[in-house]
Order: sequence, then C-alpha cells, then structure tokens
Amino acid sequence: MNFLKKHIVSFLFDVLNSNAYKTHQQNKLNAWAQKSFKKFGTNSALPEEHWIKNPKYISIGKNFSSLFHLRLEAWDRFQGQEFHPEIVIGDNVVCNSDVHIGAVNKIIIGNNVLMASRIYISDHSHGGITIEDLEKTPATRPLYSKGPVIIEDNVWIGEGVCILPGVTIGENSIIGANAVVNKSFPKNSVIAGIPARLIKTLEN
Repeated sequence: MNFLKKHIVSFLFDVLNSNAYKTHQQNKLNAWAQKSFKKFGTNSALPEEHWIKNPKYISIGKNFSSLFHLRLEAWDRFQGQEFHPEIVIGDNVVCNSDVHIGAVNKIIIGNNVLMASRIYISDHSHGGITIEDLEKTPATRPLYSKGPVIIEDNVWIGEGVCILPGVTIGENSIIGANAVVNKSFPKNSVIAGIPARLIKTLEN
C-alpha cells in the first residue's frame, strides 16, 4: 500500500511539473485574460500567482511578462466613492516578482519598460493631509489622487522602487534601487534616493 501511494504521489508530481501541464495552465490563464481585460496583447502572459482587480479597466500590450505575485488593482468603488480607473501597459514590458500597481485615476506605462522586484506604483493614497482625514483611521479615509502616473518608454525601474501619485518619468530614464519618487523627471534622467533626486542626465 505504501509503495502504491508513493508511486501515485511521484506520478502526480511529474504530471504537475511537466511542460505540457504548465503550457495547458498558461493557455487557460491567457484565455481568461483575453476575455476579461480591456486589452490583452499577443504573446503576453500572466504569472500563475497574481491578483487582478477589475481587469476590464486594464490594457496590456504585446509581449508582456511577469514573475510571481503580480498585483494589478483598478479601484472603481471604495466606501461609497466611485472612480473611473485606467491602467495601460505598453508593449514588451517585463516585470520581476512582487510588482504592485494600483489605480483610481490613471497609470500609463510605456513600451519596453523593465521593472525589478518589489515595486509599488500608485496614483492614490488613503486620504489627503487634512485635519478631517487625520481624525479617521487610515483604512477608513477616502481614497485621494494627486493625479495620474506616467512612465514613458524605455524606463528601467530598480529593485524596491516606490512611484507616487502625480509623477511623470521621462523616456530612457533609470531609477535606482529603493528610490521613492514623489516628483516628475524629464527624459534621460538617472534618479535615486529618498526622496528621489536627479543624479545625472544621460547624453543622447
């Protein structure tokens, strides 16, 4: 009996880890994405471990890929508030693990953007910095956006970066690891720090 049980467990392990099974699961996931997202480009793939809120407001271009724990959230309602969120991700975007993107307003990510791991991009916060909001606990404060987040083409975002509301990152820019970006930077910028500041400008 123990031999049979061991054989069955070994067989199931081999099946679940086979390329054929993984391809089948990926095809099922991609079929769901094609039906559910506003747009889901050709040759794009979601990781098996993901959290997607309201994919109908999310557009993804072609050749998108991500490692595990991808989190895309488009909030259209929160505690009686109504929003019209939009997340647009361009072509050839690559995310490593634990990327979290949340919108109540608009987040646009251009083509050929490369993201490392543990990245947070948000166009909103829980409440503004007012006495009225501070009288409430953080989880019960209304969601508030200072404006869209726009990341232009060919941007490289390093490990642990946080990009806050109302920020535009110009094309070809590089954001150093663990930077907190709370203001906009023009194209060809190398930025780093908390808060992020301009380190140098890349020459064309």
